[in-house]
Amino acid sequence: MRIHLIAVGNRMPAWVQEGFAEYAGRLPPECRLNLIEIAPGKRTRAVDLERVREQEGERMLSAIPKSCHVIALDMSGRTWDTPELSRQMQSWLQSGQDIALLVGGPEGLADACRQQAREAWSLSALTLPHPLVRVLVAEQLYRAWSILQNHPYHR
Repeated sequence: MRIHLIAVGNRMPAWVQEGFAEYAGRLPPECRLNLIEIAPGKRTRAVDLERVREQEGERMLSAIPKSCHVIALDMSGRTWDTPELSRQMQSWLQSGQDIALLVGGPEGLADACRQQAREAWSLSALTLPHPLVRVLVAEQLYRAWSILQNHPYHR
């Protein structure tokens, strides 16, 4: 199984790249985490932000590998505690299907992305900075994996 984190944004600070790489690198090959960056739309005073969000959504949807189970990361989604995320990961592994996690830009996910998703996952009721979401998702996926493997990382 591969997990594709499809996220709007590029040119992340070094701490984001290092944090993501640290946790993604800890995951084994049978549960590989792959980052697919989507270029953000241009944001100026005169731009229609809804249109920018739709265009980013179109690029995200075209980046989803075939036959993926699509999950939208969205504040309105379901919250999972760590043991629940571990059970979700076990289910994903058993299905044999790749996973695509969609993270929108500053205006959130396009409606088309929400409609394509089979489920929605909320990391928090708080509004999180998009660079931090990458690191947080990678760490939580590693933590869920460590629970499945009875690894002492999660205590």
